[in-house]
Amino acid sequence: MKVDKVTEEKIILGIDPGLNLTGYGVLDISSGRAKLLEAGVIRSVGKTLETRIKDIYDGVREVVATYRPDVMALEQLYSLYKRPETAILMGHARGAICLAAAQSNMRVVSYAATKVKKTMTGSGRAPKDQIQRAVQLELRLPRLPNPPDVADAIAIAFCHFSEARRTLL
Repeated sequence: MKVDKVTEEKIILGIDPGLNLTGYGVLDISSGRAKLLEAGVIRSVGKTLETRIKDIYDGVREVVATYRPDVMALEQLYSLYKRPETAILMGHARGAICLAAAQSNMRVVSYAATKVKKTMTGSGRAPKDQIQRAVQLELRLPRLPNPPDVADAIAIAFCHFSEARRTLL
């Protein structure tokens, strides 16, 4: 009998990559319901690009070592046509994050921001404050997750949980 990889995933790490703030959220889904274990940001403001990349890598490795997630859900890169340098800079952050995952033999799945927003709110164009409220309601949090990078990371993890549940039905 073949066991589906998704059914083995009990801890999901969601990451919203950024060079200044990288949001992360860790969900426990072992009970069949998403429960927030931890969320926060990795700060790398005002430093050289090399130092920022190292800060992101070290921060992700620390979260991985602490919570031992089974899978990492990561926001896909996107860029406006007028600002291609944004995608290039974000690629550095994503590279550090993917390296941290690979060194832990962790599977990485990527989701478009519009997919995450649609999963959480029903609209692929939802503003950040709406994502924050949706995350708060879905996970029954006592207050809004702040900063928005944290809510985005939790939403990315929740999107993976929702997709995994949907594929099992």
